[in-house]
Amino acid sequence: MSISLELTVFNKLFAAVAEEMGIVLRRSAFSPNIKERQDYSCALFTAPGELLAQAAHIPVHLGALPRTMRLLLNHYPQLAPGDVMLLNDPYLGGTHLPDLTLITPYYPEEGQQPAFYLVNRAHHADVGGMTPGSMPLADNLRQEGVIIPPTLLYRQGQMDQEFWGSLLQQMRVPEERQGDLAAQVAALQRGQERLQALVARFGLPKLNDISQALLDYTERAMRALIHTIPTGHYTFTDYLDDDGYGHRDLALKVTVTVQSDSVLLDFRESADQVQGGVNTVPAVVEAACYYVFLALLPETYPINQGGFRPLTVLTRPGSILDACFPAAVAAGNVETSQRVVDVVLGALAPALPQAIPAASQGTMNNLAFGGQWPATGAEFTYYETIAGGMGGSPTCPGLDGVHTHMTNTQNTPIEVIEQHYPVLVERYSFREGSAGNGQHPGGQGLRRDFTFLSEVTISLLTERRQYAPYGLHGGQPGKKGENFLITPEGKQLLPGKINLTVAPGTRLSIRTPGGGGWGKV
Repeated sequence: MSISLELTVFNKLFAAVAEEMGIVLRRSAFSPNIKERQDYSCALFTAPGELLAQAAHIPVHLGALPRTMRLLLNHYPQLAPGDVMLLNDPYLGGTHLPDLTLITPYYPEEGQQPAFYLVNRAHHADVGGMTPGSMPLADNLRQEGVIIPPTLLYRQGQMDQEFWGSLLQQMRVPEERQGDLAAQVAALQRGQERLQALVARFGLPKLNDISQALLDYTERAMRALIHTIPTGHYTFTDYLDDDGYGHRDLALKVTVTVQSDSVLLDFRESADQVQGGVNTVPAVVEAACYYVFLALLPETYPINQGGFRPLTVLTRPGSILDACFPAAVAAGNVETSQRVVDVVLGALAPALPQAIPAASQGTMNNLAFGGQWPATGAEFTYYETIAGGMGGSPTCPGLDGVHTHMTNTQNTPIEVIEQHYPVLVERYSFREGSAGNGQHPGGQGLRRDFTFLSEVTISLLTERRQYAPYGLHGGQPGKKGENFLITPEGKQLLPGKINLTVAPGTRLSIRTPGGGGWGKV
Protein backbone atom coordinates (compact mmCIF):
# COMPACT_ATOMS: atom_id res chain seq x y z
CA MET A 1 0.00 0.00 0.00
CA SER A 2 1.41 3.38 -1.03
CA ILE A 3 1.90 6.35 1.25
CA SER A 4 0.99 9.88 0.23
CA LEU A 5 3.65 12.50 -0.34
CA GLU A 6 2.27 14.60 2.52
CA LEU A 7 2.48 11.75 5.03
CA THR A 8 6.01 10.95 3.85
CA VAL A 9 7.16 14.52 4.38
CA PHE A 10 5.64 14.84 7.84
CA ASN A 11 6.93 11.44 8.91
CA LYS A 12 10.43 12.64 8.01
CA LEU A 13 9.88 15.90 9.87
CA PHE A 14 8.79 14.15 13.04
CA ALA A 15 11.60 11.59 12.79
CA ALA A 16 14.09 14.43 12.30
CA VAL A 17 13.13 15.79 15.72
CA ALA A 18 14.20 12.50 17.31
CA GLU A 19 17.29 12.19 15.11
CA GLU A 20 18.51 15.67 16.02
CA MET A 21 17.90 14.94 19.70
CA GLY A 22 20.17 11.93 19.28
CA ILE A 23 22.91 13.98 17.61
CA VAL A 24 22.91 16.46 20.50
CA LEU A 25 22.97 13.64 23.05
CA ARG A 26 25.88 11.88 21.43
CA ARG A 27 27.99 14.99 20.88
CA SER A 28 27.38 16.30 24.40
CA ALA A 29 27.89 13.06 26.36
CA PHE A 30 30.96 12.25 28.44
CA SER A 31 31.14 8.44 28.48
CA PRO A 32 32.48 6.32 25.60
CA ASN A 33 29.40 4.13 25.98
CA ILE A 34 27.22 6.98 24.73
CA LYS A 35 29.69 8.97 22.62
CA GLU A 36 31.19 6.00 20.79
CA ARG A 37 28.82 3.03 21.15
CA GLN A 38 25.75 5.29 20.83
CA ASP A 39 23.88 3.37 23.52
CA TYR A 40 20.88 5.69 23.63
CA SER A 41 17.51 6.25 21.96
CA CYS A 42 15.26 9.24 21.32
CA ALA A 43 11.58 9.35 20.45
CA LEU A 44 8.53 11.59 20.04
CA PHE A 45 5.11 10.72 21.46
CA THR A 46 1.64 12.14 20.93
CA ALA A 47 -0.31 13.78 23.74
CA PRO A 48 -2.23 10.53 24.50
CA GLY A 49 1.14 8.74 24.78
CA GLU A 50 1.50 6.88 21.48
CA LEU A 51 4.91 6.54 19.85
CA LEU A 52 4.81 8.85 16.82
CA ALA A 53 8.40 8.87 15.58
CA GLN A 54 11.81 7.62 16.57
CA ALA A 55 15.39 7.87 15.54
CA ALA A 56 17.17 4.81 14.14
CA HIS A 57 18.43 3.88 17.57
CA ILE A 58 18.04 0.79 19.80
CA PRO A 59 15.02 -1.51 19.37
CA VAL A 60 14.95 -2.75 22.96
CA HIS A 61 14.81 0.86 24.20
CA LEU A 62 12.27 2.11 21.71
CA GLY A 63 9.86 -0.82 21.71
CA ALA A 64 9.62 -0.70 25.51
CA LEU A 65 8.84 3.02 25.65
CA PRO A 66 5.10 2.75 24.85
CA ARG A 67 4.54 0.81 28.07
CA THR A 68 6.70 3.37 29.89
CA MET A 69 4.50 6.19 28.63
CA ARG A 70 1.31 4.32 29.45
CA LEU A 71 2.41 3.72 33.03
CA LEU A 72 3.67 7.26 33.41
CA LEU A 73 0.52 8.97 32.11
CA ASN A 74 -1.67 6.76 34.29
CA HIS A 75 0.14 8.04 37.38
CA TYR A 76 1.31 11.51 36.28
CA PRO A 77 -1.27 12.77 33.77
CA GLN A 78 -0.41 16.45 34.28
CA LEU A 79 3.29 17.11 33.79
CA ALA A 80 3.71 20.89 33.78
CA PRO A 81 5.75 22.98 31.33
CA GLY A 82 9.43 22.57 32.19
CA ASP A 83 8.93 19.29 34.07
CA VAL A 84 11.37 16.48 33.32
CA MET A 85 10.60 13.02 34.69
CA LEU A 86 13.48 10.63 35.42
CA LEU A 87 13.10 6.88 35.95
CA ASN A 88 14.92 3.58 35.62
CA ASP A 89 12.82 1.14 37.69
CA PRO A 90 12.09 -1.85 35.41
CA TYR A 91 8.91 -2.54 37.34
CA LEU A 92 7.63 1.01 36.83
CA GLY A 93 8.39 1.61 33.17
CA GLY A 94 12.13 1.02 32.85
CA THR A 95 14.06 -1.81 31.20
CA HIS A 96 17.11 -2.38 33.42
CA LEU A 97 18.71 -0.03 35.92
CA PRO A 98 21.57 1.44 33.81
CA ASP A 99 19.01 2.77 31.29
CA LEU A 100 18.01 6.22 32.59
CA THR A 101 14.87 7.56 30.91
CA LEU A 102 13.94 11.26 30.71
CA ILE A 103 10.46 12.42 29.68
CA THR A 104 9.24 15.98 29.21
CA PRO A 105 6.00 17.43 27.81
CA TYR A 106 5.85 19.94 24.99
CA TYR A 107 3.39 22.79 25.56
CA PRO A 108 2.78 25.06 22.56
CA GLU A 109 1.47 27.80 24.86
CA GLU A 110 0.92 28.27 28.57
CA GLY A 111 -2.48 27.22 29.85
CA GLN A 112 -2.96 24.60 27.14
CA GLN A 113 -2.59 20.84 27.41
CA PRO A 114 0.61 19.03 26.40
CA ALA A 115 0.72 18.55 22.64
CA PHE A 116 3.60 16.02 22.52
CA TYR A 117 6.09 14.27 24.76
CA LEU A 118 9.84 14.05 24.15
CA VAL A 119 11.68 11.02 25.51
CA ASN A 120 15.22 9.72 25.60
CA ARG A 121 16.76 6.67 27.22
CA ALA A 122 20.52 6.25 27.66
CA HIS A 123 22.60 3.46 29.14
CA HIS A 124 24.89 4.89 31.83
CA ALA A 125 28.17 3.08 32.40
CA ASP A 126 27.44 2.87 36.13
CA VAL A 127 24.43 3.44 38.39
CA GLY A 128 25.83 1.91 41.57
CA GLY A 129 25.23 -1.63 42.74
CA MET A 130 27.55 -4.44 43.75
CA THR A 131 30.05 -4.24 40.84
CA PRO A 132 31.45 -1.52 38.57
CA GLY A 133 29.32 -1.07 35.46
CA SER A 134 26.08 -2.07 37.20
CA MET A 135 25.68 -5.23 35.13
CA PRO A 136 26.54 -7.86 37.75
CA LEU A 137 25.60 -11.45 38.17
CA ALA A 138 23.09 -10.70 40.94
CA ASP A 139 20.06 -12.30 42.56
CA ASN A 140 18.23 -9.12 43.59
CA LEU A 141 17.39 -5.88 41.79
CA ARG A 142 18.88 -3.82 44.60
CA GLN A 143 22.30 -5.38 43.95
CA GLU A 144 22.21 -4.13 40.34
CA GLY A 145 22.17 -0.41 41.15
CA VAL A 146 20.17 2.52 42.45
CA ILE A 147 16.43 2.18 41.77
CA ILE A 148 14.71 5.36 40.56
CA PRO A 149 10.90 5.35 40.41
CA PRO A 150 9.28 8.06 38.24
CA THR A 151 10.57 11.24 39.90
CA LEU A 152 10.62 14.88 38.82
CA LEU A 153 14.25 15.76 38.08
CA TYR A 154 13.15 19.21 36.88
CA ARG A 155 10.05 20.91 38.22
CA GLN A 156 8.87 23.74 35.97
CA GLY A 157 12.39 24.24 34.69
CA GLN A 158 14.19 24.04 38.02
CA MET A 159 16.43 21.06 38.71
CA ASP A 160 16.06 19.22 42.01
CA GLN A 161 19.73 19.43 42.92
CA GLU A 162 19.31 17.64 46.24
CA PHE A 163 17.63 14.63 44.60
CA TRP A 164 20.21 14.37 41.81
CA GLY A 165 23.09 14.91 44.22
CA SER A 166 21.90 12.04 46.41
CA LEU A 167 21.73 9.79 43.36
CA LEU A 168 25.25 10.71 42.27
CA GLN A 169 26.58 9.68 45.67
CA GLN A 170 25.40 6.14 44.93
CA MET A 171 27.07 5.96 41.51
CA ARG A 172 30.70 5.49 40.48
CA VAL A 173 32.53 8.19 38.48
CA PRO A 174 29.86 10.79 39.28
CA GLU A 175 31.32 13.45 36.99
CA GLU A 176 30.74 11.15 34.01
CA ARG A 177 27.18 10.40 35.16
CA GLN A 178 26.56 14.13 35.54
CA GLY A 179 27.85 14.82 32.03
CA ASP A 180 25.77 12.10 30.42
CA LEU A 181 22.61 13.23 32.18
CA ALA A 182 23.23 16.83 31.14
CA ALA A 183 23.53 15.59 27.56
CA GLN A 184 20.13 13.90 27.87
CA VAL A 185 18.60 17.15 29.14
CA ALA A 186 20.20 19.09 26.29
CA ALA A 187 18.69 16.63 23.81
CA LEU A 188 15.21 17.28 25.24
CA GLN A 189 15.77 21.01 24.92
CA ARG A 190 16.68 20.61 21.25
CA GLY A 191 13.53 18.57 20.73
CA GLN A 192 11.47 21.36 22.26
CA GLU A 193 13.01 23.87 19.85
CA ARG A 194 12.32 21.72 16.80
CA LEU A 195 8.71 21.06 17.81
CA GLN A 196 8.18 24.78 18.37
CA ALA A 197 9.41 25.42 14.84
CA LEU A 198 7.01 22.83 13.41
CA VAL A 199 4.05 24.30 15.30
CA ALA A 200 4.96 27.80 14.14
CA ARG A 201 5.18 26.64 10.53
CA PHE A 202 2.19 24.30 10.24
CA GLY A 203 -0.02 24.95 13.26
CA LEU A 204 -0.95 22.50 15.99
CA PRO A 205 -4.28 21.34 14.46
CA LYS A 206 -2.47 20.28 11.28
CA LEU A 207 0.23 18.42 13.22
CA ASN A 208 -2.39 16.62 15.32
CA ASP A 209 -4.32 15.53 12.22
CA ILE A 210 -1.18 14.33 10.48
CA SER A 211 -0.04 12.48 13.61
CA GLN A 212 -3.25 10.49 13.74
CA ALA A 213 -3.09 9.82 10.00
CA LEU A 214 0.46 8.46 10.33
CA LEU A 215 -0.51 6.14 13.18
CA ASP A 216 -3.54 4.88 11.28
CA TYR A 217 -1.52 4.37 8.10
CA THR A 218 1.09 2.22 9.83
CA GLU A 219 -1.67 0.22 11.50
CA ARG A 220 -3.22 -0.50 8.10
CA ALA A 221 0.18 -1.45 6.71
CA MET A 222 0.82 -3.88 9.56
CA ARG A 223 -2.62 -5.45 9.20
CA ALA A 224 -2.02 -5.84 5.47
CA LEU A 225 1.31 -7.55 6.20
CA ILE A 226 -0.30 -9.92 8.71
CA HIS A 227 -2.95 -10.76 6.14
CA THR A 228 -0.19 -12.26 3.95
CA ILE A 229 0.87 -14.71 6.70
CA PRO A 230 -1.05 -18.00 6.61
CA THR A 231 -3.49 -18.17 9.49
CA GLY A 232 -2.76 -20.72 12.17
CA HIS A 233 -0.83 -21.49 15.35
CA TYR A 234 2.98 -21.53 15.25
CA THR A 235 4.98 -22.71 18.27
CA PHE A 236 8.70 -22.57 18.96
CA THR A 237 10.88 -23.11 22.02
CA ASP A 238 14.47 -22.07 22.62
CA TYR A 239 16.48 -22.20 25.83
CA LEU A 240 18.61 -19.73 27.73
CA ASP A 241 21.85 -21.35 28.88
CA ASP A 242 21.50 -20.59 32.58
CA ASP A 243 20.96 -17.83 35.13
CA GLY A 244 24.46 -17.96 36.60
CA TYR A 245 23.25 -19.70 39.78
CA GLY A 246 22.97 -23.25 38.53
CA HIS A 247 19.51 -23.06 36.97
CA ARG A 248 19.97 -24.27 33.39
CA ASP A 249 18.02 -24.89 30.20
CA LEU A 250 15.50 -22.09 30.77
CA ALA A 251 12.67 -22.45 28.27
CA LEU A 252 11.38 -19.49 26.28
CA LYS A 253 8.27 -20.72 24.48
CA VAL A 254 5.89 -18.83 22.24
CA THR A 255 2.72 -19.74 20.42
CA VAL A 256 2.05 -17.26 17.65
CA THR A 257 -1.59 -17.22 16.57
CA VAL A 258 -2.12 -15.48 13.25
CA GLN A 259 -5.66 -14.38 12.50
CA SER A 260 -6.84 -12.47 9.47
CA ASP A 261 -5.21 -9.15 10.37
CA SER A 262 -3.96 -9.55 13.95
CA VAL A 263 -1.44 -11.63 15.86
CA LEU A 264 -1.41 -13.02 19.40
CA LEU A 265 2.01 -13.91 20.85
CA ASP A 266 1.58 -16.10 23.92
CA PHE A 267 4.66 -16.67 26.12
CA ARG A 268 2.82 -17.96 29.17
CA GLU A 269 4.39 -21.44 28.98
CA SER A 270 7.92 -20.05 29.41
CA ALA A 271 10.02 -20.96 32.46
CA ASP A 272 9.36 -19.58 35.92
CA GLN A 273 11.43 -16.63 37.06
CA VAL A 274 14.86 -17.57 38.33
CA GLN A 275 17.44 -16.40 40.83
CA GLY A 276 19.80 -14.70 38.37
CA GLY A 277 19.26 -11.60 36.26
CA VAL A 278 18.03 -13.18 33.00
CA ASN A 279 14.50 -12.38 34.15
CA THR A 280 12.80 -9.52 32.38
CA VAL A 281 9.63 -7.45 32.34
CA PRO A 282 6.75 -7.37 29.82
CA ALA A 283 7.92 -4.10 28.23
CA VAL A 284 11.10 -5.80 27.01
CA VAL A 285 9.17 -8.80 25.66
CA GLU A 286 6.84 -6.46 23.79
CA ALA A 287 9.82 -4.59 22.35
CA ALA A 288 11.26 -7.81 20.93
CA CYS A 289 7.93 -8.80 19.37
CA TYR A 290 7.37 -5.35 17.87
CA TYR A 291 10.87 -5.40 16.42
CA VAL A 292 10.29 -8.67 14.56
CA PHE A 293 7.10 -7.50 12.90
CA LEU A 294 8.41 -4.03 12.09
CA ALA A 295 11.40 -5.70 10.44
CA LEU A 296 9.01 -7.53 8.10
CA LEU A 297 7.65 -4.22 6.80
CA PRO A 298 9.47 -2.53 3.90
CA GLU A 299 11.84 0.22 5.01
CA THR A 300 9.69 2.88 3.37
CA TYR A 301 6.94 2.51 5.98
CA PRO A 302 6.76 4.85 8.99
CA ILE A 303 7.69 3.28 12.31
CA ASN A 304 5.23 4.24 15.02
CA GLN A 305 2.82 2.74 17.52
CA GLY A 306 0.16 2.20 14.89
CA GLY A 307 2.18 -0.82 13.85
CA PHE A 308 1.87 -2.27 17.34
CA ARG A 309 -1.93 -2.08 17.52
CA PRO A 310 -2.56 -5.43 15.73
CA LEU A 311 -0.11 -7.25 18.05
CA THR A 312 -1.07 -8.65 21.46
CA VAL A 313 1.64 -10.06 23.75
CA LEU A 314 0.76 -12.32 26.69
CA THR A 315 3.14 -13.15 29.54
CA ARG A 316 2.62 -14.93 32.86
CA PRO A 317 3.35 -13.06 36.10
CA GLY A 318 6.04 -14.89 38.02
CA SER A 319 7.66 -16.22 34.85
CA ILE A 320 11.08 -15.40 33.46
CA LEU A 321 9.40 -12.99 31.01
CA ASP A 322 7.19 -11.29 33.59
CA ALA A 323 9.23 -11.31 36.77
CA CYS A 324 8.02 -10.01 40.12
CA PHE A 325 9.87 -7.36 42.12
CA PRO A 326 12.63 -7.52 43.33
CA ALA A 327 13.88 -10.14 40.86
CA ALA A 328 17.18 -9.23 39.19
CA VAL A 329 16.74 -8.21 35.53
CA ALA A 330 20.05 -6.72 34.32
CA ALA A 331 20.54 -9.43 31.69
CA GLY A 332 16.88 -9.63 30.75
CA ASN A 333 17.03 -6.40 28.77
CA VAL A 334 20.06 -7.50 26.77
CA GLU A 335 20.29 -11.29 26.72
CA THR A 336 16.69 -12.46 27.13
CA SER A 337 15.40 -9.86 24.66
CA GLN A 338 17.75 -11.25 22.02
CA ARG A 339 16.46 -14.76 22.56
CA VAL A 340 12.82 -13.66 22.48
CA VAL A 341 13.56 -12.43 18.95
CA ASP A 342 15.05 -15.84 18.08
CA VAL A 343 11.96 -17.58 19.46
CA VAL A 344 9.49 -15.41 17.51
CA LEU A 345 11.52 -15.76 14.30
CA GLY A 346 11.69 -19.52 14.83
CA ALA A 347 7.93 -19.68 15.21
CA LEU A 348 7.33 -17.66 12.04
CA ALA A 349 9.87 -19.57 9.92
CA PRO A 350 7.41 -22.26 8.73
CA ALA A 351 4.84 -19.61 7.83
CA LEU A 352 7.29 -17.31 6.02
CA PRO A 353 10.10 -19.58 4.78
CA GLN A 354 11.31 -17.02 2.23
CA ALA A 355 11.43 -14.13 4.71
CA ILE A 356 12.82 -15.42 8.02
CA PRO A 357 16.60 -15.67 8.58
CA ALA A 358 18.47 -18.19 10.67
CA ALA A 359 19.41 -17.20 14.21
CA SER A 360 22.00 -14.48 14.66
CA GLN A 361 24.39 -14.69 17.59
CA GLY A 362 21.53 -14.42 20.11
CA THR A 363 23.51 -12.54 22.78
CA MET A 364 25.00 -9.10 23.37
CA ASN A 365 28.12 -10.46 25.16
CA ASN A 366 27.91 -7.90 27.95
CA LEU A 367 31.23 -6.87 29.47
CA ALA A 368 31.54 -4.42 32.36
CA PHE A 369 34.67 -3.72 34.37
CA GLY A 370 36.02 -1.10 36.70
CA GLY A 371 38.63 -0.29 39.27
CA GLN A 372 41.07 2.47 40.16
CA TRP A 373 43.87 4.07 38.18
CA PRO A 374 47.16 2.88 39.68
CA ALA A 375 48.77 6.33 39.75
CA THR A 376 45.90 8.45 41.08
CA GLY A 377 43.41 6.09 42.68
CA ALA A 378 40.63 7.65 40.60
CA GLU A 379 37.73 5.32 39.77
CA PHE A 380 36.86 4.17 36.26
CA THR A 381 34.02 2.06 34.89
CA TYR A 382 33.47 0.63 31.44
CA TYR A 383 30.63 -1.17 29.68
CA GLU A 384 30.14 -2.52 26.19
CA THR A 385 28.34 -5.15 24.19
CA ILE A 386 30.33 -7.09 21.63
CA ALA A 387 29.11 -7.95 18.15
CA GLY A 388 28.88 -11.40 16.56
CA GLY A 389 27.62 -13.24 13.52
CA MET A 390 24.37 -12.44 11.73
CA GLY A 391 22.21 -15.35 10.62
CA GLY A 392 22.07 -16.29 6.96
CA SER A 393 18.83 -15.32 5.24
CA PRO A 394 16.82 -16.63 2.27
CA THR A 395 18.49 -14.02 0.05
CA CYS A 396 22.06 -13.56 1.30
CA PRO A 397 24.75 -14.68 3.74
CA GLY A 398 24.89 -13.23 7.22
CA LEU A 399 27.27 -10.38 7.94
CA ASP A 400 30.43 -10.89 9.98
CA GLY A 401 30.96 -9.21 13.34
CA VAL A 402 27.90 -6.95 13.58
CA HIS A 403 25.38 -6.03 16.23
CA THR A 404 22.03 -7.61 15.45
CA HIS A 405 18.39 -7.44 16.48
CA MET A 406 17.69 -5.76 19.82
CA THR A 407 20.98 -3.88 19.95
CA ASN A 408 21.86 -1.26 17.36
CA THR A 409 25.04 0.08 18.88
CA GLN A 410 28.54 0.55 17.51
CA ASN A 411 31.81 -0.92 18.71
CA THR A 412 34.06 1.07 21.02
CA PRO A 413 37.27 1.77 19.08
CA ILE A 414 40.44 0.29 20.49
CA GLU A 415 42.05 3.74 20.58
CA VAL A 416 39.26 5.07 22.80
CA ILE A 417 39.45 2.12 25.21
CA GLU A 418 43.20 2.39 25.61
CA GLN A 419 43.06 6.18 26.00
CA HIS A 420 40.39 6.18 28.70
CA TYR A 421 41.19 3.03 30.70
CA PRO A 422 44.25 1.11 31.96
CA VAL A 423 43.64 -1.64 29.40
CA LEU A 424 45.33 -2.96 26.28
CA VAL A 425 43.24 -4.55 23.53
CA GLU A 426 45.62 -7.30 22.44
CA ARG A 427 43.43 -8.75 19.72
CA TYR A 428 40.30 -7.78 17.82
CA SER A 429 39.47 -10.03 14.89
CA PHE A 430 36.87 -12.15 13.19
CA ARG A 431 36.50 -15.58 14.77
CA GLU A 432 37.41 -17.96 11.97
CA GLY A 433 35.25 -21.07 11.70
CA SER A 434 32.41 -19.71 13.84
CA ALA A 435 29.84 -19.24 11.05
CA GLY A 436 27.14 -21.84 10.45
CA ASN A 437 27.43 -23.40 7.00
CA GLY A 438 24.58 -23.37 4.51
CA GLN A 439 23.41 -22.24 1.10
CA HIS A 440 23.64 -18.81 2.68
CA PRO A 441 26.09 -19.19 5.58
CA GLY A 442 25.90 -17.21 8.78
CA GLY A 443 28.32 -14.46 9.66
CA GLN A 444 31.44 -14.93 11.74
CA GLY A 445 31.67 -13.94 15.37
CA LEU A 446 34.44 -11.82 16.86
CA ARG A 447 37.36 -12.33 19.19
CA ARG A 448 38.22 -9.47 21.53
CA ASP A 449 41.11 -9.83 24.02
CA PHE A 450 41.73 -7.36 26.86
CA THR A 451 44.83 -7.20 29.04
CA PHE A 452 44.22 -5.26 32.25
CA LEU A 453 46.99 -3.01 33.54
CA SER A 454 45.48 -2.61 36.99
CA GLU A 455 43.33 -4.71 39.28
CA VAL A 456 39.77 -4.73 37.95
CA THR A 457 36.42 -6.22 38.85
CA ILE A 458 34.77 -7.80 35.80
CA SER A 459 31.15 -8.72 35.16
CA LEU A 460 30.20 -10.95 32.25
CA LEU A 461 26.61 -11.56 31.19
CA THR A 462 26.73 -13.66 28.03
CA GLU A 463 24.57 -16.28 26.33
CA ARG A 464 24.78 -18.88 23.54
CA ARG A 465 27.61 -20.60 25.42
CA GLN A 466 25.56 -23.80 25.71
CA TYR A 467 22.87 -23.47 23.03
CA ALA A 468 24.17 -22.60 19.57
CA PRO A 469 22.40 -20.18 17.20
CA TYR A 470 20.12 -22.36 15.10
CA GLY A 471 20.24 -22.80 11.34
CA LEU A 472 17.13 -22.97 9.15
CA HIS A 473 16.02 -25.18 6.27
CA GLY A 474 19.07 -27.43 6.44
CA GLY A 475 21.58 -24.75 7.41
CA GLN A 476 24.05 -25.53 10.20
CA PRO A 477 24.08 -23.81 13.59
CA GLY A 478 26.63 -21.12 14.35
CA LYS A 479 29.46 -21.88 16.76
CA LYS A 480 28.77 -21.24 20.42
CA GLY A 481 30.55 -18.40 22.20
CA GLU A 482 33.39 -18.83 24.70
CA ASN A 483 34.96 -16.69 27.42
CA PHE A 484 38.53 -17.34 28.61
CA LEU A 485 40.72 -15.95 31.38
CA ILE A 486 44.41 -16.15 30.53
CA THR A 487 47.04 -15.82 33.27
CA PRO A 488 50.64 -17.00 33.68
CA GLU A 489 49.19 -20.20 35.15
CA GLY A 490 47.27 -20.99 31.97
CA LYS A 491 43.94 -20.55 30.18
CA GLN A 492 40.67 -21.02 32.04
CA LEU A 493 37.23 -21.38 30.43
CA LEU A 494 34.83 -19.03 32.22
CA PRO A 495 31.10 -19.45 32.75
CA GLY A 496 28.83 -17.34 30.62
CA LYS A 497 27.83 -15.25 33.65
CA ILE A 498 30.31 -14.35 36.35
CA ASN A 499 31.70 -11.61 38.57
CA LEU A 500 35.45 -11.79 39.29
CA THR A 501 38.36 -9.61 40.34
CA VAL A 502 41.64 -10.08 38.48
CA ALA A 503 45.22 -8.94 38.98
CA PRO A 504 47.18 -6.67 36.64
CA GLY A 505 48.46 -8.53 33.60
CA THR A 506 45.42 -10.80 33.32
CA ARG A 507 43.94 -11.26 29.86
CA LEU A 508 40.23 -11.74 29.14
CA SER A 509 39.33 -13.29 25.78
CA ILE A 510 35.72 -13.04 24.60
CA ARG A 511 34.84 -15.10 21.53
CA THR A 512 31.34 -14.40 20.28
CA PRO A 513 28.95 -16.79 18.51
CA GLY A 514 28.61 -17.04 14.76
CA GLY A 515 25.30 -16.83 12.94
CA GLY A 516 23.31 -19.85 11.84
CA GLY A 517 23.29 -20.90 8.19
CA TRP A 518 20.22 -20.86 5.94
CA GLY A 519 19.47 -23.70 3.49
CA LYS A 520 21.32 -26.84 2.55
CA VAL A 521 24.63 -26.51 0.77
